[in-house]
Amino acid sequence: MISIREQELNSKQDKKVIKCVVWDLDNTLWYGVLLEDKKVALRENLLNIIHTLDSRGILQSISSKNEHATALAKLEEFRLKEYFLYPQINWNSKAASIKEIAKLLNIGMDAIAFIDDQLFELEEVKFSLPEILCINVDEIENILNMPVMNPRFITEDSQIRRLMYISDIERQNAEKEFVGAADEFLATLKMKFTISSAKEEDLQRAEELTLRTNQLNTTGYTYSYDELNHFRSSENHKLLIANLEDKYGTYGKIGLALLECETEIWTIKLLLMSCRVMSRGVGIIMLNHIMSLAKSNNVRLVAEFISNDRNRMMYISYKFAGFKEIDNNGSSVIFENDLSRIQLIPSYVDFQVID
Repeated sequence: MISIREQELNSKQDKKVIKCVVWDLDNTLWYGVLLEDKKVALRENLLNIIHTLDSRGILQSISSKNEHATALAKLEEFRLKEYFLYPQINWNSKAASIKEIAKLLNIGMDAIAFIDDQLFELEEVKFSLPEILCINVDEIENILNMPVMNPRFITEDSQIRRLMYISDIERQNAEKEFVGAADEFLATLKMKFTISSAKEEDLQRAEELTLRTNQLNTTGYTYSYDELNHFRSSENHKLLIANLEDKYGTYGKIGLALLECETEIWTIKLLLMSCRVMSRGVGIIMLNHIMSLAKSNNVRLVAEFISNDRNRMMYISYKFAGFKEIDNNGSSVIFENDLSRIQLIPSYVDFQVID
């Protein structure tokens, strides 16, 4: 069995993955300056690069100092508009635009790459946002071969990631227009949330979740396909995976939990949820399911938590679910739940457990 110390070392290895590529437009995506030249032309091999990144589950956006409507019309003409989420086409600094993209996508700065033709813009972004990977457009032919642009697995979820984000935009727009309480809006989504024991075909996505999910992750541990397959087959572990869908479409496999099951005590080694479901209230459902399992098996339930600068929400989730600290050495916390207060499943969610 892999020790906590080994897992801590594993989690600190350089497994950086790019989740979003942000493009400049003039003399980057296309040759020429849109507001000055009569005609602009797409850069060679550009379509292949955009389509390939998209197929790998890497999102794309735009940070361009340009006239918004004119630039969008040109992207529409090139049949590229649909590939760029939350494009920031304005006269703001590139750094400010990229920060807005990160906020809207709810991803960390260290998961973003920025491509531009101007050294000044690249240096300004690098100075303001040092976590970002800045790429000069002169190096664009190498982008598809960069390790950070090549996820180990291309899962079903990654192949439709952009479409899932587009569905998220539809949900957000509907929520802005909705008049009423939050629970009333959630009820209109007709959510279906399922939890099942992970199967072999789930493991690629499970590994991807441990690598990509940083904010709603209780420990930051990362696990390889082989390690997850070991846990899946082990009599001393439970590996649970969660799926969510609603009337707008699927969110995909968005949650993962790893339990170490000893005779008298179960330990939650890892609990994570995709940041895209942060506002859907389903994280507590997964925790309550684990609590119910522990109670029915008449065992104590404890949980490991390793804090970082981004997962405070998961600490709050444990506290909200009735977990109490029994050990705290500063960055690492051990929680325990006495299983006396297991909450009801919210009425706005159709919850199912699949064996």
